[in-house]
Amino acid sequence: MCGISGIYHLDGRIVDPGQLKHITNIIRHRGPDDEGYLLVNTKDSNCRDYAGEDTIPELKAILPQLKQDMKADLGFGFRRLSILDLSVHGHQPMSYHQNELWIVFNGEIYNYLELKKELLDLGQVFTTGCDTEVILAAYKVWGTSCLQKFNGMWSFAIWDKPNKRLFCARDRFGVKPFNYFFDGKTFAFGSEVKQLMNFIPNKDINNKMIYRSLKMGSFLFYGDETFYRDLKVLPHSHFLVLQNGKIHIERYFDLEDKNFETSKLNFNEACEQYRSLFEDSVRLRLRSDVEVGSCLSGGLDSSAIVCTAHHLNDRSFQTFSAYFDKPAAIDERKWIRIVNEYTGSLEHLISPKPNDVLHDLSKITWFHDTPVVGSSPVTQYYVMEAARKSGVTVILDGQGSDEITAGYNHAFYRYYADLVVRGKWDRISHELLPYLQHQQKGNPLSKLMRIFAALVMPESDIYKNELKHNQPNVLNMDFNGDELLPGFRDFKKGKLSNFLYNLVMSIFLQTLLHFEDRNSMAWSIESRVPFLDYRLVEFAFSLPNEFKIKGQYGKYIHRKSLESIVPRQIVERKDKVNFAAPGENYWLKKEFRQFYEEMLNDSNFKNRGIYDVVKIRKLYQDYLNGDNRYSSLLWKVMATEIWFRTANQN
Repeated sequence: MCGISGIYHLDGRIVDPGQLKHITNIIRHRGPDDEGYLLVNTKDSNCRDYAGEDTIPELKAILPQLKQDMKADLGFGFRRLSILDLSVHGHQPMSYHQNELWIVFNGEIYNYLELKKELLDLGQVFTTGCDTEVILAAYKVWGTSCLQKFNGMWSFAIWDKPNKRLFCARDRFGVKPFNYFFDGKTFAFGSEVKQLMNFIPNKDINNKMIYRSLKMGSFLFYGDETFYRDLKVLPHSHFLVLQNGKIHIERYFDLEDKNFETSKLNFNEACEQYRSLFEDSVRLRLRSDVEVGSCLSGGLDSSAIVCTAHHLNDRSFQTFSAYFDKPAAIDERKWIRIVNEYTGSLEHLISPKPNDVLHDLSKITWFHDTPVVGSSPVTQYYVMEAARKSGVTVILDGQGSDEITAGYNHAFYRYYADLVVRGKWDRISHELLPYLQHQQKGNPLSKLMRIFAALVMPESDIYKNELKHNQPNVLNMDFNGDELLPGFRDFKKGKLSNFLYNLVMSIFLQTLLHFEDRNSMAWSIESRVPFLDYRLVEFAFSLPNEFKIKGQYGKYIHRKSLESIVPRQIVERKDKVNFAAPGENYWLKKEFRQFYEEMLNDSNFKNRGIYDVVKIRKLYQDYLNGDNRYSSLLWKVMATEIWFRTANQN
C-alpha cells in the first residue's frame, strides 16, 4: 500500500527532479516507510533509480540522491507503506527482467502466491517475496491481459522499455485511486489530486461535479470526472496505454448483464457457495507481514468480517469502532460488544467530539481533495486514527455488501416492481404486507408510490428525477439529467439488478471507496474490503432477486449464509441502516452554529458566484427552527465551502 506519482514530457522536455520530488512527498502520509525515484530517457532507454530522504538506510547508502544528472523525459516517484516483504526487496520503483520493466504500484494483489507459482511453472524468476514483482512477471508473460489474473486492489504504472510504452491500470471496482493530467505534451499522474494541481494551467472548477455532489452526496465521482475540468481520474476497470504520443484507454472488466440472475443453484446451495467465497476472500485479505485489525460498526457486514476472521485463524483481533451516545438511536456499543465478546476481540471505542471535528475539518478535507459530504466519513477518519495509534497497519472494512446483496432501502422498491413484472403474485401476497408495515423507512403509501415509479421508469430516469427533485437547488446554475448522467446503464434485466449494477459500477460505491482510501491513508493505514472480491461480486449478481430480499429483510442470502458464524442478535437486526453520525441533525444546530453563520456572512462565500445565498440562509433558518429535511444538504454546502478554502493549499 503506497503512493505513486509520475511525469512524462512527450515533447522532450527534461523532468524537473524538484517537481517530481515535490509531488511525491505531498503524499508522504500514504507511505512513510520508504521513498524512491526513477528517471528515464525514453529516447536512449537509459534508466537510473534514486534515493530520497526517507529511503531505507540500506539503499540510501548506495543510491544517489535525486538530481538532474541525465536528460530524462520520464520520472516515477514512490512512497512505501510496508505490508508484504518488509525488507529492502520491496523497494520501488522496482525493475524486472534486466531492467526492461519498471513499476510504481499502490495496492495489494491478494492471490500473488498462487500467481507466483503459476509464473514459476512458466519459467519466470523471482528475487523478492512481494506482490509487486508478481505484477511485473505477469505483465511480461500475459501483457495487458495480466489484469484478468489479479484478485486485489491496485493502481500502477509500468514503463515497458522495449516497447517504449507506459501502461497504467486501476482495479475492477476502484478501491485504489489513479488521477492524471494530459495536455498532449505532458502526462502526469498521482494517487491524489493535490499532486497534480501545479500542472493545471488554470484552476477551472467542474461545476457539474459541484452540482451532483450537492444534490446527491453519492455523486462525488462519476466516470472520469474530477472537481477540476482539466484533471481526470482513470475509471475503475480500465487501463491506459501511452505510446507514440497517444493515449489509449480501454475497459478490461465489466459485470455482464447476460449473467445476471442466471444461477440454477437452490437457496441452500447458494448459501454454501456464498459463505465459501466470502471466507476465501477474508482469508486472502488476512495475508500480511504486519498486524491486521478490523473496523466494527455493530452492523451485519463488519460483524461478518470480524467473526469470519476469528473463525479462520482463531486468534485475538483488534477492532475499532465509533459511537455516539446522543441520539440514543445511533449508539452502537451494545451491538459492538456482542461481537467483540463473541470473538474475544480487543475492543477500541472512540467518540469524536464536535469541537474537535470542527477544528479538523479543513485538514480532513485536504486529505480528501473533495468536499466531505457527511459526518459519517469524518467519523471514519478518527476510527483510522485509533487503529494507527494501536499499532495496526492493515484494516478490514465492510464496504460493498449493501451494493451486491441489496442492503439499501431503495432496493426494496425495485424488488417488488420486479415481482409485479414477473407476475409472482404468490410472493407478493406473502411478502409485500410485512414490508409495508414493518420495514423501517417510509410510510406504506410512499413505498407503494416508489414501487410504481420503479415499475414504469427506466433506472436512468429515476436518477435524473432524483437529481432534479431530491434536494432544493442551492446553486445559481442548473443542469439537465442527460448532462449529469452520461453513460448511465439501463438493462432489460430486472430492476433490482439494474439498480445494484449502477451502485457498484457507476455511482455510490466510488464515493464510499474514496472515503475509505483517503481516511485510511491519511493515517498510513491499508484498508481492505473483502466484499469486493470480484468472484463474490460476480456470484452475487448471478443470483435471483428472491435470494437477496425476502419480505422486510434485505441482504437475505448474506444473513442466512453467515448465521452459523455471526451472533444471532446481529443477523436478525433490522434497525441498522448505515454508519450513522450526528453531525447533520445535531452539530449544525449547536457546536457548528457560530461557524455556519460566519460562513454565510463571509464575503468569499458570497462572492464565489455559484451559491444561491438567499435560499441557503432560508434553509438554515428553517433548520434552526426545527425543520431537519435538508440537514444533509446544509452539511454539504458547508463541506463544499471548506473544500474551496483548502483546495489550493498544496
